[in-house]
Amino acid sequence: MREERGRGGAKPRSRTAQFNLRNRLILVGGTLGLCAVALVVRALDLQVISNDFYRQQGDARSLREIPIPTSRGMITDRNGEPLAVSTPVESIWGNPKELAKNPARLPELAKALGVTPDELTRKLAQRAGKEFMYLKRRINPDEARKILAHKIPGVFSQREFRRFYPQGEAMAHVLGYTNIDDRGQEGLELAFDHELRGKPGTKRVIRDGAGRIVENVDLVRSAEPGKDITLTLDRRIQYLTYRELRRALTDTGASSASAVVLDIETGEVLAMANLPTYNPNLPGAGNRDTHRNRAITDVVEPGSTMKPITVAAALAAGTVKPTTLVNTSPGWMPNGRYRITDTHNNGVLTVTGVITKSSNIGAAKLALPLPNDYYYKFIHNFGYGSKPGSGFPGESSGLLAPPSRWSGTTKATMSYGYGLSATPLQIAMAYAAMANGGQLIQPTFVKGQRNEPRQVLEPAVAGEIMRMMQTVTEPGGTAKQAAILGYHVAGKTGTTRKFSATGGYSRKYVSLFAGVVPVEKPRFSMVVVVSEPDPTKRGYYGGSVSGPVFRNVMDGALRLMDVAPDDIETWLAVQAAAEAKRAKQNGGKPAGPVLPAATAAAPPPIAAGALAQGGAR
Repeated sequence: MREERGRGGAKPRSRTAQFNLRNRLILVGGTLGLCAVALVVRALDLQVISNDFYRQQGDARSLREIPIPTSRGMITDRNGEPLAVSTPVESIWGNPKELAKNPARLPELAKALGVTPDELTRKLAQRAGKEFMYLKRRINPDEARKILAHKIPGVFSQREFRRFYPQGEAMAHVLGYTNIDDRGQEGLELAFDHELRGKPGTKRVIRDGAGRIVENVDLVRSAEPGKDITLTLDRRIQYLTYRELRRALTDTGASSASAVVLDIETGEVLAMANLPTYNPNLPGAGNRDTHRNRAITDVVEPGSTMKPITVAAALAAGTVKPTTLVNTSPGWMPNGRYRITDTHNNGVLTVTGVITKSSNIGAAKLALPLPNDYYYKFIHNFGYGSKPGSGFPGESSGLLAPPSRWSGTTKATMSYGYGLSATPLQIAMAYAAMANGGQLIQPTFVKGQRNEPRQVLEPAVAGEIMRMMQTVTEPGGTAKQAAILGYHVAGKTGTTRKFSATGGYSRKYVSLFAGVVPVEKPRFSMVVVVSEPDPTKRGYYGGSVSGPVFRNVMDGALRLMDVAPDDIETWLAVQAAAEAKRAKQNGGKPAGPVLPAATAAAPPPIAAGALAQGGAR
């Protein structure tokens, strides 16, 4: 009865309520079809209609613009000899993100780079969010290949250039050097950096996820190499100058020295050297103080090298003639609260004798009658108190106070080189002007660049001054050690006390010699400045300290440039005397031609007690 009741109580399902498989399949198929259509439409939108944004995003992850390095222009001397060249090197770089995925390889990489693992880990942590960092720059390509041979993921190399200076220390102060990015830092490398460095190129490439270049897409900009520059310097004369300065420092115990050689007719700088110096191939290894080009940036009181200009001012004003007599007795004269002294009593001198004997009293007596404004302008016209205009970075203008700032003793002390200051380059310019018929030419370091001359002295007066300065290197003059056999030399010594930081003048000296050779057809002007020579070695006067440097450098330069002698008579006479002496030693038999020594024996060094006499020569 329960079974019957149960069957009777359940109502059978209707056909419409039963599961309809066909309709369900149609619904599912329609839904999938709509999804497929939506995907197609979306793909069409992404790839055809609105693809710019996503293309940019894709390119940002794979497309890169990388620089194409270019070589820096070469610097050569006037004869085409290389002074600064760029050589290809490699730089190792890494992708910090990629390296972070392989921490186990970092000790191996650190060992290959020559650093500690901790140092490498610290550097990578500092640039963890970057995709580029230098690991080791500007190394030999062979060393780079050894590092890459480890095949550490995220480590790559790129081509760069490194500057090399074949002449090393001899050219350091003129050329300067470049930094790790190949940018000029000092000297002519800095002055002509824009022309030398050129313009790097750019190319577009595709990189894979590991940073490797898989395709070169496009050349954006071609690399333009830097321009080559030919300097006025002569490598041979430069080395002579450097060698003789180094010898002078050894022989005299001086602390520093500078020298400049100019071509008189063109104003070209043929040599410029300074000591102490540094190695431009390793600029960070030495003392920064040695980087200073003292011939251009450091000033000195010119001392007695100023006397020819003082005499020229008096001759140009018409107040004296070369034969005018000047009484320098008794060897001193009052100058306000001070005295002007000579090394000894020269008595009555001609104007020429004032230069020959280097009389402070004679120079002061010639300058005092000149109007202040006239004397100031005359000196200023020779370039004192103005920058030389060579284009070299850091040029100093020196110090030449206007008459409004003069005291009662200024003009007298200026006449023999105190109370004003100048660089060795400025002094060389002034002497070149006197040798060039009174025409002052701004110096230049670039061959072919010619600056217009400026007339600062009448040619007749310039000729008289040259003949007066010639007596300085002849018997009776103060610079016989600067004489060159076969050539007439015009020049002037200078000796000044160094100013003390505590006020007044110290017992340290600066020895100078400025000269021109040959006198008949002047070719070279040279200035030598030696600072703080040891008086117990070769003395401290310009003739004995700086004169031999001038002689040795100019003797070599005259031969290198094939300059004809203008004093052949003296050369023949000395040669004949040498041959006669040789024949006498051979028992009267004739001997072959013997070239005599170019210079006389050096005089003995000045005793330390002579310091009390002061420096006029």
